[in-house]
Amino acid sequence: MEATATAFLSSAPRLMVSTTSIPPLLFPQNLNHRSLIFCSRASLRGNLEVTGVPTSVPVRVAHELLLAGHHYLDIRTPEEFSEEHADGAINIPYMYRVGSGMTKNLKFVEEVSSHFRKHDEIIVGGKSGKSSIIAATDLLAVGFTAITDIAGGYDAWTHNGLPTE
Repeated sequence: MEATATAFLSSAPRLMVSTTSIPPLLFPQNLNHRSLIFCSRASLRGNLEVTGVPTSVPVRVAHELLLAGHHYLDIRTPEEFSEEHADGAINIPYMYRVGSGMTKNLKFVEEVSSHFRKHDEIIVGGKSGKSSIIAATDLLAVGFTAITDIAGGYDAWTHNGLPTE
């Protein structure tokens, strides 16, 4: 039951919830909105520290983050990036094409570290969102602290008509 409550709390860090709509076992009556915010933030911090799981956001949220000053790290191949990319994106490939397959960029973390500081706010996007979650996890594992994955990747970005260069 504790895992269910923690999952609920961590899924809505700033959501005001009526305690009458949640069964008492999942939401103790003595827990006020300030406790909810504290508990959910602690749960999120614990999640990042223990499992290294990055936050993943929809592309429209990612676009708002970009407008608010976050950096867009495009991890697609150089060929994909040169065709078209999000406005202001920086390309550091997570994978390279080799023959008919793909191979991991062994210098990915080193290259990201040469462009960004550990506390820079970075949104990470790939083509469809599959490799970006892995790349974001790798960055968290080496000490980057403000990494956000773009759910759906660049495909979702263009599908939503967001700005490209």
